[in-house]
Amino acid sequence: MKNTLKTLFLCFICTFFIVSYTFAQKGQVKYYGDKIEEKGAISAEKLFKKLGKKESMDAKISGKIIQSCTKKGCWMTMDMGNGKKMMVKFKDYAFFVPKDLNGEMAVIEGTAKKEVIDVATLRHYAEDAGKSKEEIEKINAPEEKYTFEAKGVIIKGK
Repeated sequence: MKNTLKTLFLCFICTFFIVSYTFAQKGQVKYYGDKIEEKGAISAEKLFKKLGKKESMDAKISGKIIQSCTKKGCWMTMDMGNGKKMMVKFKDYAFFVPKDLNGEMAVIEGTAKKEVIDVATLRHYAEDAGKSKEEIEKINAPEEKYTFEAKGVIIKGK
């Protein structure tokens, strides 16, 4: 009986510290990849105007994260306004971000592009996002999308 109580008490203490640590981490600014600064970032909504007819450009933008890769944090999508989203990948897969960033605010620096994403890649992203087999099979045409290759990311919290 004493061992059972000790075990339960230790489990409670460990759980308490894990939960406390997790809540303490929320709202902290975290850096991934190259150390970048927030200064000079434009809103994600303004990227369309800045990019104009160019195929690509270097940029630093701030915006809300819609989703991050649920498998290993190897990509995320950002809200571009007007119902559009932008796929963000990380330069040379040199770093990853947490898998649970939905709704967090971020600043990213790197290269913005307009490109056509093939069906196989779109299906791969859908699988990484946890979409159902039926949803994945409905993807049957390439899409023109805004993408971003980030060399550095700042996660600012909600």
